[in-house]
Amino acid sequence: MQTTSNSLCEEFSNLMSKEFEMSMMRELTFFLGLQIKQCKDGIFLNQSKYVNQLLKKYKMGKAKHVRTPMTTNEKLDLNKDGKPTSEKVYQGMIGSLLHLTASHPDIILSVCLCVRFQVSPKEAHLTCVKRIFRYLAGTKNLGLWYLRGRDFSLIGYTNVVCKI
Repeated sequence: MQTTSNSLCEEFSNLMSKEFEMSMMRELTFFLGLQIKQCKDGIFLNQSKYVNQLLKKYKMGKAKHVRTPMTTNEKLDLNKDGKPTSEKVYQGMIGSLLHLTASHPDIILSVCLCVRFQVSPKEAHLTCVKRIFRYLAGTKNLGLWYLRGRDFSLIGYTNVVCKI
């Protein structure tokens, strides 16, 4: 393991071993659902394995990919007259998406808009959630790249306009 401080590395290892069942046998490659690729230039984090599991679980493995997690003219509301859908399935999908925001900050806004409808979700809400999954199917290999030895800041951009 490469480290700038062996004592800090040892302290971290001891703290984590007390909290989680783990071992320090080799380079860290998987941690709390995050895939970790350590290179000499930095660290790359993604969750492509988890995305693949979710697509399979929700039978969306062969779904057509989309370029954005939400359409630009999407207007989500209570949709009181809409056809109800399973709360259990909807809430499971939302929980899975919330976990994915750790490596996919590009879906945070869309997921947060859908979270509001976990009680009494309608088919229109489920359609929006499925679109996020279709987006993830096409972007599952994207992740976060942290360069070694440099200060960094997360900069994001979207051209999606949400109507609430």
